[in-house]
Amino acid sequence: MSADLPADLDGLRVVLGSGSLRDVPAEADRLGARRVLLVAGGSAAAHGDTVAALLGDRLAGRLTEVAQHVPVDLAERAVRLAEGVRADLVVTIGGGSATGLGKAVARETGLRIVAVPTTFSGSEATPIWGLTAGGRKTTGRDPRVRPTTVVYDPDLFRTLPATLAATSALNAFAHCVEGLYAPDATPRTDRWATAGVALLTGGLARAADRLPDLLVGGLHAGLVLGATTTGIHHKLAHVLGGTYRLPHADTHAVLLPHVVAANAPAAPQAMAAAARAMGRADHDVAGAIWDLGRDNGAPTSLHALGWPAAAVDDVVDAVLAAPPPNPHPVERPWLRALLLAAHRGDRPA
Repeated sequence: MSADLPADLDGLRVVLGSGSLRDVPAEADRLGARRVLLVAGGSAAAHGDTVAALLGDRLAGRLTEVAQHVPVDLAERAVRLAEGVRADLVVTIGGGSATGLGKAVARETGLRIVAVPTTFSGSEATPIWGLTAGGRKTTGRDPRVRPTTVVYDPDLFRTLPATLAATSALNAFAHCVEGLYAPDATPRTDRWATAGVALLTGGLARAADRLPDLLVGGLHAGLVLGATTTGIHHKLAHVLGGTYRLPHADTHAVLLPHVVAANAPAAPQAMAAAARAMGRADHDVAGAIWDLGRDNGAPTSLHALGWPAAAVDDVVDAVLAAPPPNPHPVERPWLRALLLAAHRGDRPA
């Protein structure tokens, strides 16, 4: 690994190294856990099998069903299982969906989490939870849901499909950019954000040996997301994902360049910081992000994700019902133009 962990981890314990998946039982021991609930399904099922075998009789139960945006009924079943097996620790292996399900359990039970991420979204470093019911996604912050320990095993990322790696990294990129213009940004979060932008840019720009930068860049992004207030980008991603079931990372990848272009005139200092971190003398942050996505095979339009432009006013209404803080005022014409530009998917001018 060539990328260094941030000096300030905000109290998060991080275990990093090739083969560190096998350290999960030792982390459970360190936390005094004897009845572990394991969340690992889908593409992470095999990794879950490995940890389950290593845990032996400390494995109290296992969840193999995970879903994006964490449906409430799935969360309720997970909580019942945790209580039924008298779990004293949750271990999650997978992307944001697995981590999010573990957080739903922790929020209701107070159990600690050991998270083993397999994507770059950074959810493992945040106190943010999210649940979806009736086509609407609700999010909140609760210190109980922030994992106690994060185990990063680079070997788990080496088989990540290139397109998923790109969209996941752009999801993390969005955390960093919004952190730079967040109303509660601080010098510490700015350091995390600019370091994250630089690492993610470098990782996405290289065809080989990109993993260290993307992995540590995602950690920086999670630290930023956990410490700052999100703006219109995340609000739109949650509305589109929760209501229209659009894939989470893909939606972030499509929206980000258009949100950046729309906000840039109102956030010149943040854009200048992002441009410096990206090495862009022309300050074309929005266009550069769009290029990174396209060059790495990420989708570039909401149309390609199946979202209909005819739904634009429904989305605008949902956002305006509870508009987030944002550098540019969140107004109907501005928001419609942003969404329609993302639907078309042209490179931001």
